[in-house]
Amino acid sequence: MLISFEGIDGAGKSTQIDLLEVYAKNMGKDVLKIREPGGTDLAEKIRTILLDKSIDISPQSELFLFESARGDLVDKIIKPALEKGKLVLCDRFTDSTMAYQGFGRGLCKNTIEKTNSMASSNILPTITFYLRIDTGKSVKRNSKKNLDRMEMAGNEFFERVSLGFDKIAEQNKERVKVIDGEKSISQIHKEILQYLNF
Repeated sequence: MLISFEGIDGAGKSTQIDLLEVYAKNMGKDVLKIREPGGTDLAEKIRTILLDKSIDISPQSELFLFESARGDLVDKIIKPALEKGKLVLCDRFTDSTMAYQGFGRGLCKNTIEKTNSMASSNILPTITFYLRIDTGKSVKRNSKKNLDRMEMAGNEFFERVSLGFDKIAEQNKERVKVIDGEKSISQIHKEILQYLNF
């Protein structure tokens, strides 16, 4: 089973993934926690390039770098884990590409659907938790961080990305569960568990 967590930067995805990992392991699940981009030697190197604010990357190149990292992660890590019956928790997956590169960067959404499908080997999460927060809240949460290249894209960019996530959730109501990311950490964790039968 593949569970993905989505949302703009600062939404609290990592915190909730960590909590769910501990809970699932305590329930006897064989859990694999991964992030995108990353998870393999190649994908981690691509991640370093994508987040390097000293590098100017075109939207098209950015898309292909994300998809290359995903393709490697899916082939080497995700598919084998799912075949072994593991519970895979993923910090971002194909929805992020549509939200960030499609809605945020303005690239062709049909093209992104095709590259997403190819890179993911047509694998979709069983359930996606979209932690929704206001973009202003996101900026505030990230204000003390040393921002990477993606995080420096600006408020208008993140407004478009947030709108993208909203539309993705609206179009995929069975899979995508929208959760108010401004609730307390414990409230969000309890809400997530309500959707899962562990």
